[in-house]
Amino acid sequence: MAVAYFHFYAELNDFLPRHKRQVQIIHNFSERASIKDTIESLGVPHPEVDYIKVNDSYVDFSYIIQDEDNIYVYPISVIDIHPPTILVRPQPLSEMRFVLDIHLGKLATSLRLLGFDTLYRNDYADEELAEVSHTQSRILLTRDKGLLMRSLVNYGYYVRSTNPQQQIIEVLRRFDLFNIVSPFHRCLRCNGLLQPIAKALVIDQLPESVQLQNDEFHRCQECQQIYWKGTHYERLQQFIDGVLQQKA
Repeated sequence: MAVAYFHFYAELNDFLPRHKRQVQIIHNFSERASIKDTIESLGVPHPEVDYIKVNDSYVDFSYIIQDEDNIYVYPISVIDIHPPTILVRPQPLSEMRFVLDIHLGKLATSLRLLGFDTLYRNDYADEELAEVSHTQSRILLTRDKGLLMRSLVNYGYYVRSTNPQQQIIEVLRRFDLFNIVSPFHRCLRCNGLLQPIAKALVIDQLPESVQLQNDEFHRCQECQQIYWKGTHYERLQQFIDGVLQQKA
């Protein structure tokens, strides 16, 4: 029976049983296995891993573990004194776009409110979520670590918090998004882009009180939903201000 010694750092320990956190894990094995498959068998989804060091060398996910290997697995939050020569995470996306699982509906609304391209449905199957993430190069946000382990998923993140307001702050920090928020540019209902529209073109679709009190309107280019600065606007603005104040 061969043995390898695993060391997981920082937030990667969130995926481990309590008795295996922040300690050396002794892993016995008898069959040939890639380091990616072994890491995931221990509970850590591959999209959460930034780089891996085996003994004194950096390796990619295809590395086959060997007897007596000392394996060090790092998340993106940990920076080595010597920059890794091999990163296992994919190249950064040119545009931050997201797809979210069924458990993150409020987070999806918050991301859209802040201007981020965010797909969400309450009937996505796991297979479809993985496919959308893969084919559209979207970051999959989920509370299901098994979903992140699907081979199709290149970009993904396990949302730790269960509190919707803390979730949006967590995601903004994880992906360094505070400086690129663009509030009130997307439809909260369908994710479409909003564009200004003349009052005269929508006046027949507005309640009488709105006709009298508002002159500025936007309409979703996808679902045609009309938006204006109603009583909800101040509440949403306070939410946005509160979130942006959390920039670390």
